Amino acid sequence: MRIYIDHAATTPCDKRVVEAMLPYFTDEYGNADSQHYFGRDTAKAVADARETVAGLIGCKPNELYFTSSGTEADNWALKGVALHNRHKGNHIIISAIEHHAILTSADWLENNGFRVTRLPVDSTGRVSPKDLENAIDDQTTLVSVMYVNNEVGTIEPIRELADIAHKHGALFHSDCVQAMPYIKIDVKELGVDLLSMSAHKFYGPKGVGALYIRNGVKLDKLICGGGQERSQRGGTTNTPLVVGMAKALEYAVTEMEENNSRIAKLRDRFVDRVLAEIPYVRFNGNKEHRVPSVANFSFEFVEGEGILMLMDFNGIAVSSGSACSSGSLDPSHVLLAMGVPIEVSHGSIRFSFGKDNTMEEVDYTVEKLKETIAKLREMSPLFNLKTGGTYNV
Repeated sequence: MRIYIDHAATTPCDKRVVEAMLPYFTDEYGNADSQHYFGRDTAKAVADARETVAGLIGCKPNELYFTSSGTEADNWALKGVALHNRHKGNHIIISAIEHHAILTSADWLENNGFRVTRLPVDSTGRVSPKDLENAIDDQTTLVSVMYVNNEVGTIEPIRELADIAHKHGALFHSDCVQAMPYIKIDVKELGVDLLSMSAHKFYGPKGVGALYIRNGVKLDKLICGGGQERSQRGGTTNTPLVVGMAKALEYAVTEMEENNSRIAKLRDRFVDRVLAEIPYVRFNGNKEHRVPSVANFSFEFVEGEGILMLMDFNGIAVSSGSACSSGSLDPSHVLLAMGVPIEVSHGSIRFSFGKDNTMEEVDYTVEKLKETIAKLREMSPLFNLKTGGTYNV
């Protein structure tokens, strides 16, 4: 049996989306910027896709720019706004729990003369508007806070934060990559000036994303080249993926309520069973402000890498709650920002459910997880001490 519970990392491309893309790999292969009829046909497909995505997030088509990923969109938003507005101020504010696309972009800006403030979060991963109010000043040109955290699923108070930024004359960007499948986005109601998204998080293809830039907002280019994307982002338009992104978002929005209800039931059963049946476990996140898909746990006295490997051996795909799975020994910056002790954070795992998971898969996963934790704790000297034993050398 193979079970996929890592939908926050990526989602399988919907077969209906694949079908919509196929003609643009073969029959409709023209360059969307060519002037002949091959190009005009694909240009229309791109224009239709842009109109679809724009309509689904409440913006105008000319405010939407296709990118290669959410990471590119994040980089463009932070670096582009900061560099263009350097004459106004050199202060950027982000949260301490942002995706690495934002964190590393902020580090780059800091190394190039900008001042960066990283807002703290509470024990559930929420940013306080009061902290933003205290941090912002007349040199602040941009505030960037993600809508949904990718590790624990916490939803941030974006509207309140955006209002504070605007009151002080700063622009507001939100990485909405993890929010798109679960929250109906309206950029005007949300109050954002820039917004990032990525298709592969809502059952679309990998390799395509978008950045919403409110009309009137100016930012430097990130990728220079030809005149694509109204001369703001160079590179031949990836027509098949753009078409797929629009189709995927269309399905995600129209089927959102049904999918959310179903996924939340899976998550709730999983969380209830884990908390009831596995001792020394900590739930990480906010139980009120959260998306339905994510459940993050810290299992004391064991390492996340060990859990990940044994679960994979049992055919279950989950994600380590720390960066260890990517080759780093550092614990999750998100969990540390939430106040999770470093030794506890090392035993963290993120489970993220999708629309195709079943209740049978949930129950099977819990049983295998119980076996995995028990097996690892048998070998743990810390657990041995906790339960009254001694170190065995």
